[in-house]
Amino acid sequence: MSLPHHPPATPGTGAGMGRGGGNPQMRGFARDRSVGRRRLSRSTLRRILAFARPHRRALAVFLVLITLEAAAGALPPLLFKHLIDDGIATGDSRLVVLIAAAVAALALLSAGLSVADRWVSSRIGEGLILDLRTAVFDHVQRMPLAFFSRTRTGALVQRLNGDVLGAQQAFTSTLQNVVSNALTVAFVLAAMLSMSWRLTLLSLVLVPAFVLPARWFGPRIAAVTHESYELNAQAAQTMNERFNVAGAHLVKVFGDPARESAAYAEQAGRVRDVGVKRALYGTWFRVGLTTIAAVATAVVYGFGGLAAIRGELTVGVVVALASYLGRLYGPLTAMSNVQVDVMTALVSFERVLEVLDLEPSVTDAPHAHDLRADVARRGADVELDAVGFRYPTADEVSLASLESVATLRNDPSDDTLTDVSFAVPAGHMVALVGPSGAGKTTLSQLVTRMYDPTRGAVRIAGADLRDVTLDSLRATVGVVSQEAHLFHDTIAANLRFARPEATDADLVRALRQAHVWDLVARLPEGLETVVGDRGYRLSGGERQRLAIARLLLKAPDVVVLDEATAHLDSESEAAVQAALDEALTGRTSLVIAHRLSTVRQADAIVVVDRGRVVEQGTHAELVARDGLYAELYRTQFAPTPQPADAA
Repeated sequence: MSLPHHPPATPGTGAGMGRGGGNPQMRGFARDRSVGRRRLSRSTLRRILAFARPHRRALAVFLVLITLEAAAGALPPLLFKHLIDDGIATGDSRLVVLIAAAVAALALLSAGLSVADRWVSSRIGEGLILDLRTAVFDHVQRMPLAFFSRTRTGALVQRLNGDVLGAQQAFTSTLQNVVSNALTVAFVLAAMLSMSWRLTLLSLVLVPAFVLPARWFGPRIAAVTHESYELNAQAAQTMNERFNVAGAHLVKVFGDPARESAAYAEQAGRVRDVGVKRALYGTWFRVGLTTIAAVATAVVYGFGGLAAIRGELTVGVVVALASYLGRLYGPLTAMSNVQVDVMTALVSFERVLEVLDLEPSVTDAPHAHDLRADVARRGADVELDAVGFRYPTADEVSLASLESVATLRNDPSDDTLTDVSFAVPAGHMVALVGPSGAGKTTLSQLVTRMYDPTRGAVRIAGADLRDVTLDSLRATVGVVSQEAHLFHDTIAANLRFARPEATDADLVRALRQAHVWDLVARLPEGLETVVGDRGYRLSGGERQRLAIARLLLKAPDVVVLDEATAHLDSESEAAVQAALDEALTGRTSLVIAHRLSTVRQADAIVVVDRGRVVEQGTHAELVARDGLYAELYRTQFAPTPQPADAA
């Protein structure tokens, strides 16, 4: 969340200034004017138009409504001219009533057109938002794990929110402002020229008096607005970091409430100061335009009044010209920023397309088949054949703008795995052990196809994982990781994430198998208990057992356990281990563990060091071999020296 700060409403100098809510000049000045100098490629423009293609009929109706509304807005001053010259001046009461009724009818028509074009524009805008958001969300979901490990979440969410909203404005408010202002200027100038070309030219001479102050204030308003956005972002970051469970815990353990409050008050104070500056700039700009508009109106009335006295113009013409001024200067000033407004919307589109253009590195092959058929035919054996792997470079999986850096660093990375080969027969358990950083977790991520190997192949049921569909692989392989992640939702919703169609009876059965049903049954809301942010309302052991219940509900053929009991106390570990025994029964399992006590019963143990397999065998064989595994085992289970021994 951010400190709320809204710019003051800026009334227009006339009826034509405030299209689409607020002052169009102020909206343009709140943006970076350098954006207006950017150029988009033709291919980008074609892709932008492709998003508008499904809405082309609605856009055509929208443009017709805008045209009618601009024409209806330009007619009243002409009617007032005839009301004064042909009605009031001649004493024709019938004509006065008819023209007054026509003005009222035009007002009703304008109101109806305004509602209609707002309805059509909202349909177009919300439709584009839906199209863009679903396209980006679907694409991001298919990105590899390396993408998320590098990308700032806030920057990614901004693409789904801010940039998507900015992109849809290209076809709604920006299009509306540009077309409406251009048509209004054309209609008003045509009407003014038809009545008095001299006064019309005099009015146009005063246009620089509107545009030049706007140009002077523009960069300053944009700069202070961007400073406000940056300060709000910093305040939001502070709150996000301190208001989540982990951050709040850290502050309470190490922080000083008074210091935290003072630091936040300083941030909020800077937001206040820049808000005051922004309000003053806006006020000076508004007052300046209002004053110049009043002077321009006085000039027209002065010269027009003298012409009327001399009989060169009628009183109705003078009144109509003065009325048209308010409808002319506003759109003209707004159009001086049209390039900034248009390019800002289109650049937002470009930023959305930038994400869509980043191709996921892990995808279904054109010939991919369903892995479950292979598993049903020959069993879920797992094989790694001469596997080599290095983590992808930044430009292969990320964008500089999503990492908030000027350019991506592409330092060459060393191989994480080299020539790794081992097999897990169907229904057997193989444990992966080794020092920290040996490559164990990387191996588990290759089996779940978070990444593809650089060399060699990973196979399940004899099928290379690059040749099977990701959906069937997800259905075949289940994972319980070191940090069991739960969404801020109910227990039932978290379990059904693995199998949405599961009944309550299915959930209870899985919870019983995971040795956690007794806990859930004691909760006041039972299955509908909300577990809190990341499941922090539960203990670590309880979260792990819920994760195992989720795995059991999914019922995969292959199970990967990545340090599932690493951070648990003895009592919790015993409960989780009992749940794991249920989960692993009859399934092919690959278990990563630092605690060697949890893997002694494995059918085979694979010892990994520096990305290579250095030993394989059973626990007894490896201890007898007196290699790395025996060394790790002695380190963990060496007797603790007694005080007398130490002395």
